[in-house]
Amino acid sequence: MSGNTFGTLFAVTNFGESHGPAIGCVIDGCPPGMALSEADIQGDLDRRRPGTSRHVTQRNEPDAVEILSGVYEGKTTGTPICLLIKNTDQRSKDYGDILNTFRPGHADYTYLQKYGIRDPRGGGRASARLTAPMVAAGAVAKKWLLEKYGTTFRGCMTQIGDMPIAFESWEHVPHNPFFAPVADVSKLETYMDELRKAGDSCGARIRVTASGVPVGLGEPLFDKLDADIAFAMMGINAVKGVEIGAGFASVTQRGTTHGDSLSPQGFKSNNSGGVLGGISTGQDLEVSIAIKPTSSIVTPRESIDMAGQPTSVVTKGRHDPCVGIRATPIAEAMLALVVMEHALRHRAQCGDVVSPMQAIKASA
Repeated sequence: MSGNTFGTLFAVTNFGESHGPAIGCVIDGCPPGMALSEADIQGDLDRRRPGTSRHVTQRNEPDAVEILSGVYEGKTTGTPICLLIKNTDQRSKDYGDILNTFRPGHADYTYLQKYGIRDPRGGGRASARLTAPMVAAGAVAKKWLLEKYGTTFRGCMTQIGDMPIAFESWEHVPHNPFFAPVADVSKLETYMDELRKAGDSCGARIRVTASGVPVGLGEPLFDKLDADIAFAMMGINAVKGVEIGAGFASVTQRGTTHGDSLSPQGFKSNNSGGVLGGISTGQDLEVSIAIKPTSSIVTPRESIDMAGQPTSVVTKGRHDPCVGIRATPIAEAMLALVVMEHALRHRAQCGDVVSPMQAIKASA
């Protein structure tokens, strides 16, 4: 009921606070017999972790993961896998001034009204730091899906603030701090430097895809694959919008072009984003998310205190001027968790189904 577990057959229970001793998750339902070590997980955590460039928060967390259970002699046992990530660089004193006030754009007010108590240190459970355990769990799902189906996941930034980022090549994504698919990110760096000097923040748009997805994942009514993808993406901190396939561009398309034509050679387009009727087509899953501007900024903003009196709030501490910069591996992980959940569901109900026709290619 308290909303800390994502998934049913591949259930990930997230625990910890931003400034507590540790954060982590328990994965229940991982199939047994898969080789798994910390090294399989650490790579994705390193892509998400803070302090990796001047454009993100300078909180210096190594985000070193420990596997506490569920693995014996290097292989998963089918029992719960506990993953632990210790917090080592908290500066809780930075939040002393906001104990009795409410930061605009944050969950301070809603948490207090819901629970009657709140942890102001870094936002407590509302902190984006709690995405790290989901990235760790997503790495486990990615490994199983790659070995079982050849499914791969990747993502990139397609816009930062009011600057669209033209797609050049996936090859550029790992080589810059923005996960941008371009060779030259100097304009993005200048934009972020100016934003930080101005004491302000901006949003971002992230694209994430899954390739090699089996046909038939998802249910036709309440547990549609695309509905669960949207649910997962909206569970990421600061996400305010989700598009599948053509998304809102579908409004201006005509039926003669939006519907993805089928041919003996494969699908001729992918406006559906890889999902028809809530069920995967075997095409790439195409998802875009909109991320709001960082709420923690040094510019004074109007608010109220615990007595309901007007006050001004300045958020101190170390924060990302654009939280979207580190969102790409998080979005990849959440997409992987959804695909993993539906792959196990499909295997449970329809694992022995034989289609009367062979699946066509994802792209003609």
